[in-house]
Amino acid sequence: MALSENERFHLKKMVKELDSYSARHTEFVTVYVPAGYDLSKIIQQLAQEQGTATNIKSAQTRNNVIDALERMIQHLKLFKGTPKNGLAVFSGNIASLEGRSDVRVWSIEPPVPVQTKMYRCDKNFQLDILRDMIESKEVYGMVVVDSRDATIAILKGKTIIPLVTTHSHIPGKFKAGGQSSVRFARNREIAVNEHFKKVADLLKDQFLHLEGLKGIMVGGPGPTKYDFVESGHITADVRKKIIAIKDLSYTEEFGLEELLEKCQDELAQEGVMAEKKVVGKFFELLATKPEMVTYGEKNTLRALEMGAVATLLLSESLDEQKIEQFEITAKAFSTEVLIISVETREGVQLRDVGKIGAILRYPLV
Repeated sequence: MALSENERFHLKKMVKELDSYSARHTEFVTVYVPAGYDLSKIIQQLAQEQGTATNIKSAQTRNNVIDALERMIQHLKLFKGTPKNGLAVFSGNIASLEGRSDVRVWSIEPPVPVQTKMYRCDKNFQLDILRDMIESKEVYGMVVVDSRDATIAILKGKTIIPLVTTHSHIPGKFKAGGQSSVRFARNREIAVNEHFKKVADLLKDQFLHLEGLKGIMVGGPGPTKYDFVESGHITADVRKKIIAIKDLSYTEEFGLEELLEKCQDELAQEGVMAEKKVVGKFFELLATKPEMVTYGEKNTLRALEMGAVATLLLSESLDEQKIEQFEITAKAFSTEVLIISVETREGVQLRDVGKIGAILRYPLV
């Protein structure tokens, strides 16, 4: 399951905050509760750990651990049961001055199910499981091919990452002087076939064992892309991953962008297409019905406080505090908030017009 940019932002924010704290001794408590696990058993375990903590020699460390466990137990008792995706809970004394007490507790239902059960008492909160969720693992393969060139890339999250480009010196469709038409056509056919075999081998190298590969998109000008797919050179395990074959006007990196645009249906459930669609709508309205959008901090905040904003677009490049302020205001008016990455062309455009934009419910003029 791919995280939305909103989920990713808030998870990264929590990880950043928790990562900023450290204890002098092993007294920060981290607990991960797997999806479907009985929360009462976790509470029982923590109560047992309190008993064990009474054996800690250092009075200050002992008190900090017992207090952290108590705060966590009381917090968990507020839940009626384990949330759908499980739970991550953190507790500890974060006071910067020795001898002071500022015991706090944090909990989050992660956006994807927790698979690991963990209890850990350490100098730092254990955050690798949450960091792992932030990192996008789902990828799509991309291949743009014609009779001479091929570019292979992956789509990871919202970013196209070119991997390999290959070029073959295949003669054009019209014969040079001195060759019979039949011989020329045959030589060209052999050269194209060798080109397809080379590209298929590269696909196998790049995609056969690629973790998280959800599908492969193929594109190119003319019929060549179909000839390539049907050439028999693509290994069966790679070929069954092909989810789309699209006709393109371009090759190389422009072709990759065009291939992504033309695979909207196949990628409809992925964050990249949802993001491109809503930001694309914003810029389309800006060009055709400018009274239905606003952008920039001052103008957008004014529209937001009037209750006129239907969808608020916030660039991830904004200051975190600024994002939070806008989110709080938007919540008061039931305004949809979308945090937009700068990993797409549309996201970069939003950043360049002031990092903040809005699609309005009604014109302000």
